[in-house]
Amino acid sequence: MAVYTHLAAEQLAELIHHYDVGDLRSAKGIAEGVSNSNWLIETTQGRFILTMYERRIRTGDLPFFLGLLDHLSAKGCRVPRTIHDRDGAAWRMVDGKAVALIEFLPGVSPDRPTPAQACAVGEALASVHLASSDFAASRENDLRPRDWNALFRKCGPDNLRRIDDTLQALVDKHMPRLLNEWPRALPTTKIHADLFPDNVLMLGDKVSGMIDFYFACDDFAAYDLAVTHAAWSFSGDGSDFRPETGAALIAGYETLRTLSEDETQALPILAQGAAVRFAATRAFDWIDTPDDALVARKDPMDFVRRLEFYAEMGDRVFS
Repeated sequence: MAVYTHLAAEQLAELIHHYDVGDLRSAKGIAEGVSNSNWLIETTQGRFILTMYERRIRTGDLPFFLGLLDHLSAKGCRVPRTIHDRDGAAWRMVDGKAVALIEFLPGVSPDRPTPAQACAVGEALASVHLASSDFAASRENDLRPRDWNALFRKCGPDNLRRIDDTLQALVDKHMPRLLNEWPRALPTTKIHADLFPDNVLMLGDKVSGMIDFYFACDDFAAYDLAVTHAAWSFSGDGSDFRPETGAALIAGYETLRTLSEDETQALPILAQGAAVRFAATRAFDWIDTPDDALVARKDPMDFVRRLEFYAEMGDRVFS
């Protein structure tokens, strides 16, 4: 989450008037994240999240993203439903940009996930993979290995070296191998693709909500698990691997969906790819984010450290 566009109080009040949620009481910008502008909205009927889609997200993808939320919510998954306006629309346009109002879910995102929390998240992720099996819409993943490579190229060697003087060399070292060794045939499903701790709300050790499905797409289920492993099993800067947390995440996942032998064998390369994906998007966002945006830049080297760890340890991480 972030705030790139500033909406006046009058604009927000007029927008909220189109929904059957009461009158606007307050709106607070949310600085976390990098892709969209977000506000915590409070009305006379409750709290909601307002999202304005700013970067990477095409309006044509919104039926998939918002429809998936409604589908999963109806199936009992712990995700927020879309609040439709008085005309039944899932989103509206404001100043040429799409906006959507989303259900607010209670809970706190963990700063240092425990094994018990990771186990619950693994189970919740598997529930999404299973519940989405009959969701008819589809969306191709636009952040695959070739797309990571393209993002690094857009950044350029000089900019990558400004972030860290080793970054370009590490891209040159790992990207060709990942492009060559990436799996071709594993079970696919609808994946979240960005299930970091700050995209999970918890009440104690129970998942109360999974949010921000705006990278969701069709891809390998095991890749989604690998993304979540990279996000949950390390300290924030990637320097400290927490094996108990990683093992609990996978164990929780397999309480609902057992990994195939091919998926288990692919986890090391999928985890390396997950680390490169976030190193690539963070590097691009680091360079591309406007200086006046209310947004916290994220260090791509946090995921380069994960990449180096996964590459060195191989399948020992998951044994």
